[in-house]
Order: sequence, then C-alpha cells, then structure tokens
Amino acid sequence: MDFRTEVDFRTEARTWLRSHLADTPAPDPRTWERELGRAGWIGIGWPGEDGESYGNRRATLAEQVVWAEEYARSAAPARIGHIGENLLAPTLITYGTEEQKQRHLPPVARGETLWCQGYSEPGAGSDLAGVRTAAVPDGTGGYAVTGQKIWTSLALDADWCFVLARTDPGSTRHHGLSFLLVEMDQPGRIEVRPIRQLTGTSEFNEVFLDGARASEVVGGEGNGWQVAMGLLALERGVSTLAQQIGFAEELDRVVAAAVASGAADDPVVRARLVRQWAELDTMRRHALRTLGSTGDPGAPSVAKLLWGGWHQRLGELAVQVAGEAGAVGPEPWSERRPYELDGAQHLFLFSRADTIYGGSDEIQRNIIAERVLGLPREPR
Repeated sequence: MDFRTEVDFRTEARTWLRSHLADTPAPDPRTWERELGRAGWIGIGWPGEDGESYGNRRATLAEQVVWAEEYARSAAPARIGHIGENLLAPTLITYGTEEQKQRHLPPVARGETLWCQGYSEPGAGSDLAGVRTAAVPDGTGGYAVTGQKIWTSLALDADWCFVLARTDPGSTRHHGLSFLLVEMDQPGRIEVRPIRQLTGTSEFNEVFLDGARASEVVGGEGNGWQVAMGLLALERGVSTLAQQIGFAEELDRVVAAAVASGAADDPVVRARLVRQWAELDTMRRHALRTLGSTGDPGAPSVAKLLWGGWHQRLGELAVQVAGEAGAVGPEPWSERRPYELDGAQHLFLFSRADTIYGGSDEIQRNIIAERVLGLPREPR
C-alpha cells in the first residue's frame, strides 16, 4: 500500500470517529454497533468470495492496523460485537460452508447480531480438551446440547454462541468434539447467570444449557478441536495493537499519578516505570513482527504471556504510586451505595485475572515448550 493511500485511510477513519463521537453522549452499545455497521467499519479485514465482501468494506492489513489504532485513540465506546467480528467471522471464513458465511457474516457486519464464546467449563478452563458439555442428534438434523459453560463474556447481550461440545459420547480429550452454533434465545433451555467479580461488575457469566438446540456444526462433526485451535490463534491479531494503545494510555496515567503523589522521586519507582515503558515497546515490536503470520505456533502464546504479566504489574504499580489513597474508595461506602473503585483500584483488581483468562500462563508455557521447543509433553 502506498503512503498516500494509508494517509487517506487514516484521515477517513479519524474524521468519521470524530464526527460520530464529538459532543454526544455515549451511545447505547447496540446502537453503536449498528452505526459502525452502516458505515462499513465492521469486519474490514474479512476476505470475501471472489473478491466480494459480506457487507463490510475491504481493507489491507495495514489499513486494519490504522483503523484499530484510530479507534483506540479516539476513546470510542468498548465494543460488544468484537467476538462475532474477530473470532466467529474469521473461523467461518476458514472452516465454514458458503451457506454459513452468507447466513451469519452479513448480520455481524451490519452490527445486528452479537456473539459469545462457549469454551471454558467449571472443570475445563485452560484445559480445553476436558470439556464435558454433550451434544446428541435431536432427530431434526441438529443437536441437543446439555452442559455448563463459564466465564462467558457478553453472554447476556449475545444473540448466538459458538459452543465446543462432545458429540461422540465415548470420546476423550480432543477427540470427538464439535464446534456448534447455538441461538441464545431458547427459554427453558438456556439460562445465563452473571458472575460478580472483585471489581463489583459482572463482565463474565455462567451459561447453562439444558437440551439447547444447535442447528449447525462448523468444520464437520468431530473436527471441533481443529476449529477451536484455529480460532484461538485468531485472538492475537490486529486487535493486539489497539490493546497496546490502551495500555500506553493507562501507563501515562500511572506516570502522571506518580509525579503528582511524589512517588516518582523514588528511584525504585522510576525504574519500574521505565521498565513498564520498555516492555510495552517490546510488545508492540513483537506484535508488528508477527502480524499476519500463520506459521509461528508460539507467537500467540508469547504475546499472551507478555501482555498478561505486563498489565498485572501495571495494576500493582498503579496502587503503589497512589500511596495510602490507593486503599480508600472515591466515595463513602454504605448499604445503599455499594463500594466504588477509582481507575487505579479497578485496574489493580481486574488485572488479577489477566494471567488466567484466555489461557493461563501455565498453559501458554506448555504450548511454547511442546510446540516450539520440542520438549516432552506434560504428563496427564
């Protein structure tokens, strides 16, 4: 892509974001998704059949990076459609039938259909091959799915869920799994329960499936492990660069707090702040080096290890530089007013999960050891 084209694309993205965010209250999350969809900003990296799109505008990899960066810098609302756009859609493009693509991709591109991810279970979190959710033929060409999923982001908002379930009752580990598409609006068959976290918020949920109908399987019955692994590799893509822009803004706030509180006068604190900056720069260079690469089995795990630990250490540093104020809430607590957190406290508490969700640090190290370094597999 020539320099002029990239500049033009950045200008278009920046202008659109400013015009839709300036002097207006934060839009309803679903309304915002539809606004993005109407302008063609959802799924700009999807390849289409014979050059055609599925309702989204086409963009090169460099343009996708530009859009992600401009979106992060604009302080635009957090997306509730990113699971459908960044996980489900690339998976369907790779493993789905043309009928499945035509059915599900256009509504995602229009911002009309939201998705959630049914992977983790109470007994199978990072050990994904241990899923016990079962799916049996229901006599109508689909499946009846029974089991429990946990830590399911956005399940309360989602219209659909892609579920990893065991379709071969005699199978174990990664054999006999299938990647199923399940509609969430099934009263009496699907129940969603929010999980209250340390922060007092409930971004995650439990999902209980009791004979829920799954009308479609992606990649063929019994091939769910291959599809699931392909999807996990997609989690560390262009969005990683946008994530790092958010990290940089958080680091700037911690530095400013350290200066304001006088903590920056401590040489040990200054050294930690510099180290955070240097590690963030390293993460960005790693993301750029591996962007678009599909031949490095360890790159996603390295990226997760880098940012999970980095963000957790930033949360610890944010509370440290606040001093005694870091232990006091911004508002008095009472029975009528639940406890509230300031930005540093929320960062500290929420980031405790960064080294667990999305594949724990232990699992990421196993992947690197076995698939990159060729070390013996962990005994099971």
